[in-house]
Amino acid sequence: MPKDHKLTHTRREFLSASVTVPATLAFAAVLGVQTQVPEVRATPACGEGGARTPAQTEGPYFKPTSPLRTSLLEPGMPGTRIVVEGSVLTTDCRPIPRALVDFWQADDRGQYDNAGYRLRGHQFTDDTGHYRLETIVPALYPGRTRHIHVKVQAPNQPVLTTQLYFPGEPANQRDSIFNPDLVMQVHNVEGGKLATFDFVLDVRSSGSRRSGT
Repeated sequence: MPKDHKLTHTRREFLSASVTVPATLAFAAVLGVQTQVPEVRATPACGEGGARTPAQTEGPYFKPTSPLRTSLLEPGMPGTRIVVEGSVLTTDCRPIPRALVDFWQADDRGQYDNAGYRLRGHQFTDDTGHYRLETIVPALYPGRTRHIHVKVQAPNQPVLTTQLYFPGEPANQRDSIFNPDLVMQVHNVEGGKLATFDFVLDVRSSGSRRSGT
């Protein structure tokens, strides 16, 4: 698949399709995919011994006050298109509505925009705890494997800072920060990729936070 392959539908059509059908299937339909996307599970799965999404370093390039948007794509932006979606859940598998999800990443040359907000943006999960991001596959950054940075915060809870990784990357094994628990499920489709990942947060009551437990 060419790296600069352009989708044949407008973004408005793309988003309109996602209103009436599940987002992964809507994306596949827009790209002309005939096969059904396999169902995937959370990583780590909620409910399994209280497992939660592990934290990782913020790195040097985080910028606050990113734009509120679900698509980081811009006209003429090079790179392989990808939709990343999933849910924000508690450790007992309850969805977390209105959770903040803030993404930032390198471009197709492995560079971060530190002057502006290119490939940076935040959104809030819907009433079912679901998020959906349109972006590109980041290139390798020197010394790192391919990754996307993210901050996730349930309402009135601490912020989880972590990173998402791609499966099958040779650089995964050479990256000292890489964590296999943070690998997304990624599927190739015509014109782009589909990725899924569920964030599992340890949400505590206000009483627990006051007591420090």
